[in-house]
Amino acid sequence: MADNKVEKFKTALKDAKVPVLVLDKKWYVLRQRAGTTPEINKLEEELKNLLKRQAKINNEINAIKKLKKDLMSDIVSNMDDGAEDRDAKASDKKLVDNKRLIEESNDKIDSYEDELLELPREIDRVNKELMLKTMELCYDCLSENTDDIEKIADWIKEIRIELKKKVIKKQEMEIANSDFYGFMHDIFGHEAMNLFDMKYEPKIRINETKN
Repeated sequence: MADNKVEKFKTALKDAKVPVLVLDKKWYVLRQRAGTTPEINKLEEELKNLLKRQAKINNEINAIKKLKKDLMSDIVSNMDDGAEDRDAKASDKKLVDNKRLIEESNDKIDSYEDELLELPREIDRVNKELMLKTMELCYDCLSENTDDIEKIADWIKEIRIELKKKVIKKQEMEIANSDFYGFMHDIFGHEAMNLFDMKYEPKIRINETKN
């Protein structure tokens, strides 16, 4: 049943453009209300690490490109200046070192760029998995809340029926008390009625005999 539910979610969200959940404030509000699971926590951490790795690689590439630019400028500067007033061997060694560093920089950039091509796909995969687990949790919360709402609605309906019965019974007893009081007043008189400790004084109309 759970697998079938997940497959329905996948089908419904196949073409949906879902933001990266850990960057969406509304997702955190939703998770706070729905709660979480060990799976969701694990996926959240994995997604954060992937995003951190992506940001770190971009920074590394920018830093390497800057270093490469400086190395290229240094090579060009040395070529323009020539070897006058300088140690030719030291200059040649520096040129070799710069070229080596440039090649290493190119290799690192290529390696990072290959990883950058893969990272978005991995981020998307983990994000969709996190989305499905979040939806599954929210679906369970909605289902549970709906069941409770229906139970409460039934309880309210029963209470209303019971309340109406109680109101009718109360009215009937008030009428009965009023009748008792009226008849007793007519038969035994006002002084006799004062002997009764009446916590509830019924509202009655006493028929007075006009002489």
